[in-house]
Amino acid sequence: MRVPGIGGPRAVLRAAIEHIATRGIAVDAVSRTVSSAPVGPSHRRYANSAALVASDRGPEAMATEMQAIERAFGRRRRGQRWRARPLDIDLILWSGGAYLSDRLAIPHPAFRIRPFVLGPAAEIAPLWRDPSSGLTLRQLSTRLTTPRPLPRARTPIA
Repeated sequence: MRVPGIGGPRAVLRAAIEHIATRGIAVDAVSRTVSSAPVGPSHRRYANSAALVASDRGPEAMATEMQAIERAFGRRRRGQRWRARPLDIDLILWSGGAYLSDRLAIPHPAFRIRPFVLGPAAEIAPLWRDPSSGLTLRQLSTRLTTPRPLPRARTPIA
């Protein structure tokens, strides 16, 4: 989805990262951008990236800040879930470990099964550990993306 005055998905990601840095949030690292198919009913491809940021804000305040940035880029949280949107910022992990409230879950509930999340995240923070499994992002990404052979059928004993 193009954003007027900014451009397509990759340009939106670059502009969003720059915008985050203007809000008093230090951007320590940014991954490469990857393309992915949509989750849900949208028909367009998405651009995905990960950023390692530092702030003194807690998870709820950071989520509120990220939603304000999404709104600044034209996101509206009404209507059908997972419809096309110009920008979607998720908090995947937090240095404080796991966090759960009525509106926010960290780690993000689906990050372990989404290569478009794990790949970029593992690129910038390969040794960061998932507080639930204890595995590093590199390990989780490898498990998700490495093909495994099918189990061999057992031959019956005659």
